[in-house]
Amino acid sequence: MDLHFNLREIVTASMVLFAVIDIVGSIPIIINLRNKVGHIESGKASVVSACIMVAFLFVGEEILKLIGIDVNSFAVAGAFIIFFLAIEMVLGVTLYKDDEAETASIVPIAFPLIAGAGTVTTLLSLRAEYYVENIIVAIIINVIFVYFVLKSSSKIERLLGKNGLNVIRKIFGVILLAIAVKLFTANINQLF
Repeated sequence: MDLHFNLREIVTASMVLFAVIDIVGSIPIIINLRNKVGHIESGKASVVSACIMVAFLFVGEEILKLIGIDVNSFAVAGAFIIFFLAIEMVLGVTLYKDDEAETASIVPIAFPLIAGAGTVTTLLSLRAEYYVENIIVAIIINVIFVYFVLKSSSKIERLLGKNGLNVIRKIFGVILLAIAVKLFTANINQLF
């Protein structure tokens, strides 16, 4: 097996994934979820999201085809989830409510927040341009950063304070709305 490690590809793929995952922009959502459920299993969320991304890198398109869903439909569904998360942030309402949950690890943090429709769609696009091993390194770099952000969410909350978090929550809520609309409009045309 011939490996084609390329620093330029790793850096570019890492930056693209960093922008799409937007874990820094998701800090208000993470803090809000932690306040709702009490505990976030950072390691579990990071490992599961990495597994989802790597699995999708190899078999994503085939899985979607197998169950009769195309990438565009998947992206539109992800846009709806992002839209409702953004509505919660901007309006201060609660749409996602899970009374049974004691932790927030896999849903909604690992999927769809970290390894959501935008991320897996991006991975499928990157695969067309870059070698798989470089994309895997980029995934690992991003997951390590995600882990540290999840682990230190309470410190970030103390640093910013309640008013700072509210301002950031509203700003990133609007940004998430824009991302949801862009994801929706970019993919809805492909369905018809």
